[in-house]
Amino acid sequence: MIIDTHTHLDGEEFAEDLDLVVERAREAGIGKVFVPAIHLPSVDTVLATCHLFPEFAYPMIGLHPEEVKADWSGVLDSMHAMLRDNLSAANTDTPRFIAIGEVGLDYYWSREFADEQLQAFERQIQWSVETRLPLMIHCRKAQAEMVRLMKKYRDDLPGGVFHCFTGNDKEAAELLQFSNFCLGIGGVLTFKKSHLPEVVRTIPLDRIVLETDSPYMAPVPHRGKRNESAFTACVLQRLAEALELPEEKVAEQTTANALRIFPLAKN
Repeated sequence: MIIDTHTHLDGEEFAEDLDLVVERAREAGIGKVFVPAIHLPSVDTVLATCHLFPEFAYPMIGLHPEEVKADWSGVLDSMHAMLRDNLSAANTDTPRFIAIGEVGLDYYWSREFADEQLQAFERQIQWSVETRLPLMIHCRKAQAEMVRLMKKYRDDLPGGVFHCFTGNDKEAAELLQFSNFCLGIGGVLTFKKSHLPEVVRTIPLDRIVLETDSPYMAPVPHRGKRNESAFTACVLQRLAEALELPEEKVAEQTTANALRIFPLAKN
């Protein structure tokens, strides 16, 4: 079994052929997918999508850094109430959140809400500590700020994933100091000019999970097309090549890593 630890399966990009997308994923050996929220409306779409595919699609709840605006505090108040209700609900038909995500910092396009992003991220880190749900972290052009903030909670964090890792070996080592975290490796690994094949050789295999970030970042040979969870198999193949290991071993270990980090997805 392969796990896609990060797919926006609830996105409108999949609205017209969602069943086929899931069918292709299963045919490609994908046994589970994890679906992050990005803003308040997406919490409902994530839950609805995961409800359609029980024991295959698993939901997360969080406010993406690019969605942090002036109203961020009220949005998080609403999300926290939804999180609390979800975790305490007696209705087992409601999919249970397995993580806090997609959260983090993103200063790539603008620093207009830089302070607000830090405050929002810290509050959601606190949710993780309180609920013992792992974090699904998005970080772009902000690793120094992210690490500085996370060090305050290092001893209390239950774990998580640094999603879409594309950095160098030094950046990888800095993130791996958070002992319960893995690095999410996706389609960039397959790109012709990517340096990731060299970098992943410096990362212990038990600290790597696979992801697509679909519908974005499609791997070779699908680059430029809509990404989907079935293409996790392409990432697996390239990772196995880079590590000079059998695909079966890499699939087994990365799946074990994902289930270690996200224990609520074991059912």
